[in-house]
Amino acid sequence: MTPVAAPEHQPPCAEVKAAVEPPRAEVKAAVELYLALHRAPELSGAEHATADLLADRLTALGLTVHRGLAATPSFLAELRNGPGPTVLIRTELDALPVTEATGLPYASTVPGAMHACGHDLHAAAALGAATRLTATRADWRGRLLVLGQSAEETLTGARALADDGLYDRFGRPDAILAQHAAPLPAGTVAHATGGPLMAGSRTLDAVLHGRGGHAATPHLAVDPLLMAASAVLRLHTLTARESAPAEGAVLTVGTLHAGTRPNVIPDRATLSLSLRAFTEPALDQLHEAVRRVLAAESEAAAAPHPPELVLTARSPVLAPDPALTAALRTVHAEHLGADRVLAAAPSPATEDLSHLTALPDGTRVPLAYWMLGTTPAATWRAAAAEGRTVPANHAPDFAPDLRQALPTGITALTAAARHLLAAGPPIVGAVPHRSEATP
Repeated sequence: MTPVAAPEHQPPCAEVKAAVEPPRAEVKAAVELYLALHRAPELSGAEHATADLLADRLTALGLTVHRGLAATPSFLAELRNGPGPTVLIRTELDALPVTEATGLPYASTVPGAMHACGHDLHAAAALGAATRLTATRADWRGRLLVLGQSAEETLTGARALADDGLYDRFGRPDAILAQHAAPLPAGTVAHATGGPLMAGSRTLDAVLHGRGGHAATPHLAVDPLLMAASAVLRLHTLTARESAPAEGAVLTVGTLHAGTRPNVIPDRATLSLSLRAFTEPALDQLHEAVRRVLAAESEAAAAPHPPELVLTARSPVLAPDPALTAALRTVHAEHLGADRVLAAAPSPATEDLSHLTALPDGTRVPLAYWMLGTTPAATWRAAAAEGRTVPANHAPDFAPDLRQALPTGITALTAAARHLLAAGPPIVGAVPHRSEATP
């Protein structure tokens, strides 16, 4: 893809800035949505009220909303505004099974659930951008799509939409825009510098089979808990001793369950694992090594049955389009200030949006994906002075600076969309313009 150039007849910079910077009333509406979502988080696949809340707000703006996509809470909102490119803004809907410990007055009221990854912030920013673009529709042409995606945290939501034929129903976008909360200074955004931004991943479930028995007669049993404990230690050596450091591979055993009482040796132990790396061959190698380790531990313990290993989810490496990223980095510098546009290092975090960029014919929908800083300035300064880290995503004390992060997120999305939707030629990219597509 070649860089996207602004049309020659685009309004002067001052007018464009005025068009994308959200007025106080629009920010207030986005804040209200954020607070409502943060107080009532819903886990992956069950985001029905979350989806309805955001979809209702978009409907009130005049967008046409298609709900219940792929038999999930996912929805697509559409605003047609004459001939031109199609730009899709994606936001996630799901929260995490984390108990909130922020002490905020608007903390989660749902036991054991929290928006610990910023998806409520993403949704509020998407609403804010849609509001701004709706209010300034005289200044741009094309089709705006807002996708509310279910089940990102389980890495199954985007794949479900792709498999269900999202683009067959609604047409392929010419570009996808997305952003993600990150422990960077609030008020900043950070773009990839040309390579991958996030790792690819695989999620595995494993079962180690033993032979149950009495705690007083362990010699008559085969203890799967001992097998699992040994396997966990061995598995965590794989990235250190079998993966090249440059691969950036990460293996985490996230759960281990076995047994019901201290005087009973169980007959099985279950584990769940997350594998991450920046190339598919590295993931293949790690996956095979996990299988080998589990099989060896089972054989060493004389297990009655071989282990089971099931792939439950996967996500491709997330690599934003270099040319589109370069163009939007310049756009963000113009609207936010160059000092607020940072470089993002590749992260072993993972995300499933790449399932919606890969097309069956081998081409890709150009993707712009940037990180959105959320850490309050005071927290950032204190952590730097004390040599410690700041609260990050998935932590129970993760608390974005709403006053800084939300307006920045709205402006970043709006400016990017306006740059692509401004009256002029279609976006040059891997995907032909399909504004004629009809649901």
